[in-house]
Amino acid sequence: MKKNIITSFLILTSLISTNFIHIKTKTSYSITANCSNLNPSTQELDWYIVPNKEHISPEPNKNAIPILNNFSGYYLGDTEKKILYLTFDEGYENGYTSKILDILKNQNVPAAFFVVKPYIKTNKDLILRMMNEGHLVCNHSSSHPSMAKVTDPEKFKKEFTDVEEEYKKITNTDMPKYFRPPMGKFSEYSMKLTNDLGYKSIFWSLAYKDFDVKNQPSKEMAKDKILSRIHNGSIILLHAVSKTNTEILEEIILELKSQGYEFRPLTDF
Repeated sequence: MKKNIITSFLILTSLISTNFIHIKTKTSYSITANCSNLNPSTQELDWYIVPNKEHISPEPNKNAIPILNNFSGYYLGDTEKKILYLTFDEGYENGYTSKILDILKNQNVPAAFFVVKPYIKTNKDLILRMMNEGHLVCNHSSSHPSMAKVTDPEKFKKEFTDVEEEYKKITNTDMPKYFRPPMGKFSEYSMKLTNDLGYKSIFWSLAYKDFDVKNQPSKEMAKDKILSRIHNGSIILLHAVSKTNTEILEEIILELKSQGYEFRPLTDF
């Protein structure tokens, strides 16, 4: 009887180790039976997190976790280390990216910028500056659709390759293989297709409503939301169209550094 218990424990440990390699956290979630590589679902899902002020990783959409694990998806880094990952989404330019880059350069902080094809075409100098200053310029799709709704494999692939080609035209280098699904919408099928294209899908564990340019939060509110929700391994999502983000960015970086946090690039994943 004792031998059977030990054997069962070893098998369970092996399964957990295998299935959770992509989520660097002590938190465990059950693998659902309908997450299958052979017949992936096209049901559209939303990525979301439930934030807290305990400086611990937020509660994620648990239905998404098995899919992330199966198809190279990440929302969190190592929760045992004071490491942060700073990312910006760039759907369009609102005049703040140059200042953001100045701050990142001054503070020697790496970031990842997720861009769409029109952004690359109309902001070539900024794209070159991002790359030349050591940041990752990553794929955010060509036309910003819900990738769960792009079920034709060729159309799906084109959302990626159009961005890659535009980036290579300007930089003469290949685009890093990191993808952020527009609006955080995805399906098991879209995650599989993304993974088949060699991409890692980057979600987030810290974000706030910063994207409405006509209703920007106050600097005090924004700083409180970010600093109170920060946690080890945070993948931080900020929108570069935000005036508030630009105004508080250097203060936030300095405060987080003073708390012992280190900013790292997505190449850690």
